This record gives sequence, C-alpha cells and structure tokens, in this order.
Amino acid sequence: MTKCEITTMVMIEDKNTEKILVQDRVKNWKGLSFPGGHVENGECFYDCAVREVKEETGLDISNLEYCGIIHWVNNKTLDRYLVFLYKTTVFSGKLIAMSDEGKNMWITIDELRNAPSENQTCKYLPMFLEGKYSEAFGSWNDEEPWDIIYK
Repeated sequence: MTKCEITTMVMIEDKNTEKILVQDRVKNWKGLSFPGGHVENGECFYDCAVREVKEETGLDISNLEYCGIIHWVNNKTLDRYLVFLYKTTVFSGKLIAMSDEGKNMWITIDELRNAPSENQTCKYLPMFLEGKYSEAFGSWNDEEPWDIIYK
C-alpha cells in the first residue's frame, strides 16, 4: 500500500538584512532547509505552516504568500510526498537558536545556493523567488539522483 505525506515549508525573509531563515536539519532531509513540517489531521496547510514555524523557530509569522507545491513520487514504492510552499517577511518573537530539528540561522540566498546539503533545498528556490511556477514535480528513490521539473 502506498502512502502520502503532506507537509509545509516556509521561507522567511528579513527585509532589513536581506537574509532568509534556514535550519541546519539533523533529522530527516539533513542539511540546510526552510522550517516546516507535517500537516496534522483536521489542520489546513496555512495553519500548519504557522504552527510548525512557531514550534521549530519560536517565531510568530503571518501574511504568508502561497508559492506552490512540490509533488514527489517514489518511483519504486509509488509513495507520494507533497510540500506546500509559503513565504513571508512578517515575523515577530525571539528566534530559538536550536530545536529538535537542528540549528536555526539567518543566511543570504547566495550562501544557501553555495552550501553543500544532502537535501538540496536550493533546487526549490525558483518556486519561492520567481513567481512563475505553481508546481514542481520530482521522481526519486533512495538509490538514484533526483531532480525536479517546474510547471
């Protein structure tokens, strides 16, 4: 039986410093990534994004802009993984330096692009930055390299 995981991911930008908030994840999807996580039963995607950012970073966010969805299919098991993407520049609170997910830090987009990362989050940047895609699709398995196609 195939399974489907539904998650969110949020790019938070500090307009004053022109930096974005990333986590150096130590659990799943290791490496630099934007905060986010699994949608709970009965929870809308937007509310999940707000809740997960609060849990992982300590920040309260609002005025989220929907950036699209990344749809992954495991080409061996046919499991699906959906990631609803948001971004915002509106946040308040005190940043937690470390959570169970990993270290939180502000970096530039160029630093993210140039950082080595197992999860290759930089491949998601067109969805957040270019405003011309609504979906990205990727096929993966644990033995082969992967890529995504923007639509």
